[in-house]
Amino acid sequence: MTRGPDQHTQALPWGAGDLEARAGMMSVCCVAQIYCCCGPASCGPCCPCCPCCPRIKVSTGTRLLYVLFHILACAVCCLVLSRTVVEAIKENVPFYTALCEHLPGGTSCNLLVGYSAVYRVCFGTACFYLGQAAFLINVKSSTSFRALLHNGFWFLKLLLLVGLWAAAFFIPDQHFIRAWHLVGVCGGFVFILVQLVLITAFAHTWNKNWLTGASKDKRWCLMVLLATLGFYAVAFVAYAFLYNFYTHPGGCALNKGLLALNGSLCLLMSFVSVTPCVRLRPSSSGPLQASIICCYLMYLTFSAFSSRPPEKVQYQGQNLTICFPSIGKDGMQRKDTTVAVLGAVVMYACVLFACNEASLLAEMFGPLWMIKVYSMEFQKPSCCFCCLDKMEAELADSPGSSVGHDESDHIVYSYSAFHFVFFLASLYVMMTLTNWFSYEGAELEATLTLGSWSTFWVKVVSGWACVLLYLWLLLAPLCLPDSHLPRHPAQRIIRRRRRRALHRVSVAV
Repeated sequence: MTRGPDQHTQALPWGAGDLEARAGMMSVCCVAQIYCCCGPASCGPCCPCCPCCPRIKVSTGTRLLYVLFHILACAVCCLVLSRTVVEAIKENVPFYTALCEHLPGGTSCNLLVGYSAVYRVCFGTACFYLGQAAFLINVKSSTSFRALLHNGFWFLKLLLLVGLWAAAFFIPDQHFIRAWHLVGVCGGFVFILVQLVLITAFAHTWNKNWLTGASKDKRWCLMVLLATLGFYAVAFVAYAFLYNFYTHPGGCALNKGLLALNGSLCLLMSFVSVTPCVRLRPSSSGPLQASIICCYLMYLTFSAFSSRPPEKVQYQGQNLTICFPSIGKDGMQRKDTTVAVLGAVVMYACVLFACNEASLLAEMFGPLWMIKVYSMEFQKPSCCFCCLDKMEAELADSPGSSVGHDESDHIVYSYSAFHFVFFLASLYVMMTLTNWFSYEGAELEATLTLGSWSTFWVKVVSGWACVLLYLWLLLAPLCLPDSHLPRHPAQRIIRRRRRRALHRVSVAV
């Protein structure tokens, strides 16, 4: 028998067809990413056609990219503030001297390094976020022109941010630094207030949500008890850690006094939260709420101790530098930047969390969210109470997309508030890096090893302000008899959830 021509054809190697499909998908991905970077298309940080990439919502991807912009700005600030990096730039950059001649600072070129450079980079970053905050005021639909600008054009935004950084270095240095320092101080304190409102609202909401369940099911009482004991255990361990590593028999009297004072404040908050006059009022007070604030106060105390300058004393015939957390094998305290770097990372993580959470609350409660957030009501308890926009069903997206369009009918967070809080965060980071009121001569290495009294007292006062805010929330219903009256159910947060319908959107690129 003779074989047909089709029988002589050899089979393609295994996986060849799959490779062709992947090549076509990658080309589509490249086009999609170009349209995302230079056009109004919303996208995530990775290729939307990559099967290995996790599915990501439009709102999450947008916020993540803005966070990356802010991280980039902070990294640039740390580099120009580092003495080691500055010396390497002066030695290895060939056009450094020529560039200095065209800047307002002259040949000394102090504008490109140190606190002046940090101020100018943060000025460009703050203008970047403040301009978008003003441009996106009262945006209610993700399909509007302003919303498309907010969710797309990422490469152009990066060029704009870098351009603002470069333009800031051409501002004359006569009165700019002093004026911008005053703006930074005011913005930094406002951002601290935002953080304090968020942590107290978090504790207030958690306590109220779980007490709602405890009134109906006794099992929630056990969860409240376990959570309360857990937070008090963390606070006690933190107190013992601070006393063991940040005090010394030969000195550190200020640390010992602050530990005693803040420990007494924790006992005071715990006592007031369970007093009959407070418990009888429907203020949703309880030891769980107090335990969370105690943990945050211990964190602020740790952050303050990590930021203070050391002490030099004579102890047992030796000259010692004390009040450092690092202890060697010989029992001596030595300088170490590990704890300072860890504290800085935790601090910046709290900054990013505050920016994201404030934008969600601003969209939910409006411009007065810092006041209305304490009036949130719940119909049933939940372990995910902090997810204010908790979905009741999973979003179904097309298989070829890793970007979920969760803003087809409404915006999940307030665009304007999101950028405005990032504007405040830029000022807060600027002041923290340059030691607040002692900014002249600030260096990154010195800040991590030697600390600053200005930063120390700012964090100490922040802890006391948090305690005062929490005590006001407990005692205000006693002074304002009408403030404890329950609100009409139509005013509850549930109405927001009912108005938000889920839409299934298929995305094709």
